[in-house]
Amino acid sequence: MHRPLSLLLGFTASALLLSGCDNTDKAQQTSIAPTHSSQSSSEPQYAHEPLVTHIYTADPSAHVFNGRIYIYPSHDIESDIAPNAEGDHFAMRDYRVLSMDKPGGEVTEYGVALDLDDVPWASRQMWAPDAAEKDGRFYLYFPVKDQQGIFRIGVAAAEKPEGPFTNPLLIEGSYSMDPAVYKDDDNQYYLYVGGISGGQLQRWTQGNFSDTDQYPADHEPALMPKIARLNDDMVSIAEPLMDVQLLDENGKPLLAGDNDRRFFEAVWVHKHNGTYYFSWSTGDTHKIVYATGDNPYGPFTYQGVVLEPVTGWTNHHSITRFEDKWYLFYHDSSLSGGQTHLRSVKMTELIHREDGSIETISAFK
Repeated sequence: MHRPLSLLLGFTASALLLSGCDNTDKAQQTSIAPTHSSQSSSEPQYAHEPLVTHIYTADPSAHVFNGRIYIYPSHDIESDIAPNAEGDHFAMRDYRVLSMDKPGGEVTEYGVALDLDDVPWASRQMWAPDAAEKDGRFYLYFPVKDQQGIFRIGVAAAEKPEGPFTNPLLIEGSYSMDPAVYKDDDNQYYLYVGGISGGQLQRWTQGNFSDTDQYPADHEPALMPKIARLNDDMVSIAEPLMDVQLLDENGKPLLAGDNDRRFFEAVWVHKHNGTYYFSWSTGDTHKIVYATGDNPYGPFTYQGVVLEPVTGWTNHHSITRFEDKWYLFYHDSSLSGGQTHLRSVKMTELIHREDGSIETISAFK
């Protein structure tokens, strides 16, 4: 979710907030009519427009539950914390769920679904979440720093997709950030996690947390995201976290110095025509890219770019199917005038070509 200080300062020094965006707490449900502007005639009017403008939202994880689209984003807020390499100015304190009955429809924001104060073992920074449903019960998976400042993955449950989510537990054996849960056709659920830099993955290379970064050399395999199958209870993992291998066209692991392709953060998995698509953010080159494989564990072979860089430093996404079309949800910082820690969720259609490849998307059409 966060990135090196040298790249952040330029965005935060001079950008101004738009006066229409209010990040104060709102306990009540809010409905927002869709925002439209002139776009390419080949795209719907809602494409690349903020889903909501009364709060800042980021890192969207979109799902279809009960025939309705639900989006689980981070809730960006103003912060007086100076930008640093740990991303402390990404100081989010709660989660707000959004939903719509169809792409381009009215968006509902439900108020606080889970607050930092509700998580007794957590200290700060509620970053990118995800959600899953099983047997009519809904689970919110979220990264947050514990009392020692180490990112862990938590999970809370609710009776409704929008929450409120209660009884937040720490998933034993979890670490790093950006949880993503994938439900396969056999009803097995898999938890993916990981992020370098502020996500601390580089501090777990020996299996235990280290106070110092341990990055591989540029010519060595990059740090890989992690996977574990979830237990039937949905709040614990059935196996230790293990690497997801991301390979180049020659079957070799992507290298740490391959910044245009190597993993940085923001895992997402979807399945199309029997193929598993594993997508992620490249971080300091600001792209969403993807690889394909034949099972949830991988390995996955790099294929190309899903989304080109957007306004702001970070790039984070999800991909979901609604009726007969696929959609990409992402964020950028255009609403805040480029302030990289104040972002807005957007969406557009995603196209799988006949050969299975994904058409590259530009957010500036």
